[in-house]
Amino acid sequence: MAVHSERVQTQSPDQGEAAVARTDVIAGDGAGGTPKKTGRAAGGPSLGARVAPYLLLLPAIAATLGLLGWPLFKTVLLSFQNLNKRQFIQHLTEWNGFDNYRDQLTDSEFWAVTGRTVGFTVVNVVLIMVGGTLVGLLLNRLGKTMRLLLSLALVLAWAMPVVAATTVYTWLFDQNFGVVNWFLDQLGWHSMAHFNWYSGEYSTFFVIVLLIVWGSIPFVAFNMYAALTTIPKELYEAARMDGAGPVKIFTAVVYPSLKPFFLATTFLEVIWVFKAFTQVYLINHGGPDGLTRTLPVHAFLEGIGAQRFGAGSAIAVLTILMLAALMAYYFRIILKQEDEL
Repeated sequence: MAVHSERVQTQSPDQGEAAVARTDVIAGDGAGGTPKKTGRAAGGPSLGARVAPYLLLLPAIAATLGLLGWPLFKTVLLSFQNLNKRQFIQHLTEWNGFDNYRDQLTDSEFWAVTGRTVGFTVVNVVLIMVGGTLVGLLLNRLGKTMRLLLSLALVLAWAMPVVAATTVYTWLFDQNFGVVNWFLDQLGWHSMAHFNWYSGEYSTFFVIVLLIVWGSIPFVAFNMYAALTTIPKELYEAARMDGAGPVKIFTAVVYPSLKPFFLATTFLEVIWVFKAFTQVYLINHGGPDGLTRTLPVHAFLEGIGAQRFGAGSAIAVLTILMLAALMAYYFRIILKQEDEL
């Protein structure tokens, strides 16, 4: 009988572990196994995916720097120069350090204009927010037809160019041919038949405030109406069941729900009114006797009008710093609200 022998090859423990590991990998590639992860998936998104958002932002950043950053940089440089008519014609550059800022900060007229601008902003923003909120509430209560008509009127007022609207208001309050004087005369106030609205500080400001409020209410009204649609109707019904009236519903339901809206809209209106230039300048050029100058108009008249470009630039930079302080306060409130949430 023949005996057949087979050669048996032994393997070390390390080789056995390697074989088991290879078997696990092969089993994982099968139909019932877990897919093998690649190195890119395990390490997160690729470099191109991480860089793509920043590349998409580059055009907007470049446009912002070109249209806003460069003029701002040049304005800051001019604010440290003594640039008047002589230096401008002879192309001279005379650096005077902080003299322009020192002159403005020690000038009583600058602080008078600053106080006037703050008061002017407060009055306008209060009227805009109150009027816009009331119109927004009205839009929410009206029927479809009346809401459409009111919305159309608001859009026409909002879409009118600022220069065109200012020209219309100038003619409406004209001393001899204005519709307002004629209407007041017809109502029995005959002393107003030839009243000069632009002869006094407060009457001029009345026209300017009316113009700015008229043009700004549509923005607040539309935003208010859109925000009201986000409040569940169940909250109104619960408040009415508790016996709450319209005022209580607004203070207990509407305002707490729309507090971020009121905060953001008020902040935007403060910025827009604070830097309002066209309406104030075109109505009476900051007159009479400079009594209706605000900071933007003051910077323009000192810089372009009086050809004191360094001083005008310093006023502009100080105005920007004031707005930056307001922005810092606003962002502080926003961050505080986010922490509370």
